[in-house]
Amino acid sequence: MVGQSLLVRATVVIHKGIVFANFALFQLGWFACVISAAQGYPWIGTGVAMVIVAWHIRSAAQPSEEFHLLALVVVIGAVWDSLLVALGWISYPSGTLLSGAAPHWIVALWALFATSLNVSMRWLKGRLALAALLGMVCGPLSYWAAVRLGAVDLVRPTSAIVALSLGWFLIMPMLMLLSQRYDGFGTRSEGIS
Repeated sequence: MVGQSLLVRATVVIHKGIVFANFALFQLGWFACVISAAQGYPWIGTGVAMVIVAWHIRSAAQPSEEFHLLALVVVIGAVWDSLLVALGWISYPSGTLLSGAAPHWIVALWALFATSLNVSMRWLKGRLALAALLGMVCGPLSYWAAVRLGAVDLVRPTSAIVALSLGWFLIMPMLMLLSQRYDGFGTRSEGIS
């Protein structure tokens, strides 16, 4: 019993370090993507994000589970942001490879965001109402920050903000449910099936 208690404490200390690293790397990647896109060099941010994502997957206890989650989040995010572009509510000055689609650096940001779901945002699991509310507020704020830095244009600001709020209200709980199903950092003792 004493050995188990020490093991749990050691795991918690390691976990806190991983949580901090995950949060810091997400912030670094977000700024790299947004600032490089605003400056007209979006591939720099995409490259930084992909290095962080690769490190994240390599760090996972179950890399295939984490990769599966990241792939699903990237598809959801690419479809969502492309819909906003196609509706003419949002535009991106750089990084667009296909007309009417989200730019590559936004897709990279979705992959980067997915790296936080099972680590620094793990505390939101099982709190779907809170996830929805945080998504409704924080999702649009992230886009607004990118607007202020010059990486995103809100062509129809009111429509875009309403859509972002409603979209993130629905997307965030869905992502938390997916992270429960595909948890490359969880253990069987946490009830992951």
